[in-house]
Amino acid sequence: MPDDDEHSESEHERVNRELTELLNELRVAMPGVQVLFAFLLAVPFQQRFATVNAFQRDIYLVTLLAAATATAFFIAPSAYHRLAFQQHEKERIVKMGTRQFVCGLVALAVAMNGAVLLVTDVLFQAPTEIITTVGVAALFLWLWFGVGLWRRWHR
Repeated sequence: MPDDDEHSESEHERVNRELTELLNELRVAMPGVQVLFAFLLAVPFQQRFATVNAFQRDIYLVTLLAAATATAFFIAPSAYHRLAFQQHEKERIVKMGTRQFVCGLVALAVAMNGAVLLVTDVLFQAPTEIITTVGVAALFLWLWFGVGLWRRWHR
């Protein structure tokens, strides 16, 4: 149930609060994708990378592109905010930024799971890599999307 503060909040105050919340949430997600992306950029320059098979190379490419995509989506709301600054676009920035943030989370989940698959494929055999990757993917799906969507559908 919403508290009394939400009812006394003006439309302008609400939009400002939502924008601040969005930008704070982006600040939480950015370090994770930055570290993963930096790690992925360094991987091909390691000597052992030359020994990966075609499947591992493909997983690496998908993972790298997913991390780059997540980075683009996470930075996009700040860039749009800056370009639309003082143009009375805050509500649009919040709506579009929320969509971009969710797209960034999807891309980051793909990248993180791709990294897990790549590492487990290099270190272990099929049953371990499959169980580990499926388990981690289920964890991401439930915690990042399932809980919120389940809660939303049951309201």
